[in-house]
Amino acid sequence: MFPQGRHPAPGQPFKFSVLEICDRIKEEFQFLQAQYHSLKLECEKLVSEKTEMQRHYVMYYEMSYGLNIEMHKQAEIVKRLSAICAQIVPFLTQEHQQQVLQAVERAKQVTMAELNSIVGVSDRPSWSCSSGF
Repeated sequence: MFPQGRHPAPGQPFKFSVLEICDRIKEEFQFLQAQYHSLKLECEKLVSEKTEMQRHYVMYYEMSYGLNIEMHKQAEIVKRLSAICAQIVPFLTQEHQQQVLQAVERAKQVTMAELNSIVGVSDRPSWSCSSGF
């Protein structure tokens, strides 16, 4: 922090002139000013990073909330469709009842691989109703 060569050798008395003391104070002030500027820039950078992180947090929170609502909505749709199927199945012929019940059981046993393939297919712009979904 202090320039070398300005300190007296051991055993020598201090002989600083007013000009030397002023220069030393000026150097210290410039050093502290540079440190202040560096810390201020770092603080501004951290504030902008914090703001960006908060923005991402809000975005992810909103996405999570939306997905949670969508999941509950889909669960309610499944519940209602299951109730409709349960009401309609008794009116079908025995053969059709078996087919519907087997199809419902297959639908209940969906695997993660099947879900991933469905998600992969639905992300493509060429997906259409004719693909079987």
